[in-house]
Amino acid sequence: MFTNKVLMITGGTGSFGSAVLEKFINSDLKEIRIFSRDEKKQEELRISYKSDKLNFIIGDIRDFQSINSAMSGVDYLFHAAALKQVPSCEFYPMQAVKTNVQGSENVLEAALVNKVKKVVVLSTDKAVYPINTMGISKALMEKLAISKARDARAVKNDTVISVTRYGNVMASRGSIIPLFIKQIKEGSPLTITDPKMTRFMMSLEESVDLVLFAFKNAKPGDLFVQKAPASDILTLAKALSELFKSQNDIKIIGARHAEKMSETLCSKEEMSKADELGDFFRVPADMRDLNYTSYVQTKGPDLSDIEFNSDNADQLTVQEMKELLLTLDYVKQELSSK
Repeated sequence: MFTNKVLMITGGTGSFGSAVLEKFINSDLKEIRIFSRDEKKQEELRISYKSDKLNFIIGDIRDFQSINSAMSGVDYLFHAAALKQVPSCEFYPMQAVKTNVQGSENVLEAALVNKVKKVVVLSTDKAVYPINTMGISKALMEKLAISKARDARAVKNDTVISVTRYGNVMASRGSIIPLFIKQIKEGSPLTITDPKMTRFMMSLEESVDLVLFAFKNAKPGDLFVQKAPASDILTLAKALSELFKSQNDIKIIGARHAEKMSETLCSKEEMSKADELGDFFRVPADMRDLNYTSYVQTKGPDLSDIEFNSDNADQLTVQEMKELLLTLDYVKQELSSK
């Protein structure tokens, strides 16, 4: 599948892009293109890998010409470039729109123009029942991807566009785990927004596995989520404190701008038509056109009573959380340095 193919990763210098590189650097891919606007991180990756397989391209998905020219000759695309910090997007909502919506439109349009065969876009649980700018902009990105999957050019060129939706990726840039570890090492209180707030927990490696599952199994417009476990924030704080043998106090600071108490990976409407595929849910797209009279329906949609959220997912205990944390290279390195 990958032999002599060209893979492009937008936002490729981020946490996800780095995990993909670890997975694919020794594969049969002919070329891996890292597209981002972070020249410093590109230089660090270039020095770290010293691989002729890697092609680093400076550009911005907000600029159609830069992404369109960079995509020439690409076979497969992982679209990870985004503004992801909830408070930042709340304060600068148009910046989120320009990157997550307009930028994604540029990426998807360039993929169709360049006849890319497989496209997987990365979304978030915050896109389900969204209450914040980041989630709303990502929800629009999902709709764009499904719309492009219906495009006549995608059908003609056998381009498969699919969506993956993530929960909390543990130890990724800007996530809570690096902050807690920093606070533990400084001897300062662990700042918790709300001890009952729950989040899905998945590793960077699992995030790559989800994209690969979508890549291999997707039909046009499909959306995939992993059946990830979840935890409340207090359990996570206790697990890290025990691992680092810390006696730091815990300080409740209250929810930040536009934060939910729990997150949802699949809505009730999506669960009503979702297929269970082992560790994943697949939500097929509605591929009808606007000529609704052409489609015979004998009954209305049979909606599910249950959504898949971080409250009803499998809840990790402190011990289970500790075991999960010890699978993360970042946590192991921090423990070693301590």
